Amino acid sequence: MPDLHVGILAADLTDKAGWSQYSLSMIQALHRAGIRLTVITARNSPPMDGIDVLPILPTVDPLDRGMLARMAAIYPQARAALQSCAVIHTFIEPYAPLAALVAGKRPLLITGHGSYVRAAQARPAPIRALYGWAFRRALVVCVSRYTAQIIAHTIPRVRSSVINNGVNFEHFGAIQHIGGTVPTVLSVGAVKERKGTLQLARAIAIVRDSIPNVQCHIVGTFDAEPETVQRVRETINELNLGDQVHLLGRVPDVELMRLYAAADVFALPSVNVNWKFEGYGLSLIEASAARLPVIGSRDCGAEDAIQDGITGLLIAQGELMESQLAAAIIRLLQDRAGARRMGEAGHAWAQTQTWDHAAAHLIDAYRKELDPLSRHQPHPKSLSENRRGT
Repeated sequence: MPDLHVGILAADLTDKAGWSQYSLSMIQALHRAGIRLTVITARNSPPMDGIDVLPILPTVDPLDRGMLARMAAIYPQARAALQSCAVIHTFIEPYAPLAALVAGKRPLLITGHGSYVRAAQARPAPIRALYGWAFRRALVVCVSRYTAQIIAHTIPRVRSSVINNGVNFEHFGAIQHIGGTVPTVLSVGAVKERKGTLQLARAIAIVRDSIPNVQCHIVGTFDAEPETVQRVRETINELNLGDQVHLLGRVPDVELMRLYAAADVFALPSVNVNWKFEGYGLSLIEASAARLPVIGSRDCGAEDAIQDGITGLLIAQGELMESQLAAAIIRLLQDRAGARRMGEAGHAWAQTQTWDHAAAHLIDAYRKELDPLSRHQPHPKSLSENRRGT
């Protein structure tokens, strides 16, 4: 589709965080689909093979101070770089005001991931108004139904559509799952409050009473919330979990693939914390691709990443979360046949949830936004339901 030229504002094109991984994977998928792209990225972004990238945007990891002032300073350069594009799309929410200014009268899309669809509401009134204007100017492409619900409540009169995240199936689906020599739980995500790392550690203490040799490997950066890392470590010590719960930090990809292959259960017990929530949970669908049964939380985007009772189990957040999480882990570790069925179902489902699949739906959204007769018609919000087989 060489006639479609899309201007993209993106985070650093790496796999360090959900934002950046989405940007990298979706740009690659759009490029494979033959879409002409002009990409401007965070100034700390590496180059990208086969695609011209202009790294001028403020950084989001780490988050630059004075984000609005920095965006205002580079507005002329961004406008010039994207002047020939038919559609403007910011792949992360913080760039929304700049994207709206650059778009002018052209179609504008904003990807709504999770927490930052309502982050601006905690800022002073002028900033709230600016972000509200940008979001109402756009079609917000939400990565989950939960994200769409949040933005509908946060910023009324916003048009939205749901296109779930994808998975690099060729990478994760190629893992030869062998399971652990001892019962093993894996979790992948930054060690921070929202990821439920503390709840997972406490749940493992309960699991240990039924399965004494249980092991839990937690992979993810310690940089995001050092205070949460300290609390988790203190909990591990207090509950005498040093032989069961292992904080591994970031690991090389080869080691991560080995950990996926050797695990029996994957758990990401996300927790809503103030305005922060799990927008989707990319590691859940990656674990499904790797044939692991997965456990996640209700009332967040994980409800789109897990087919409850088919590819894994959803547990409730709240006071009973740790006991429910422990019960789910015990169930899957003790029912090996049932866990294997869920893992195989997840593998088959993940094969239909690739980034190419997600990009095809995004291209449809671009086409519709360019059609003046359909631009203001409601976009389908049932994509995630269709992908869940309901």
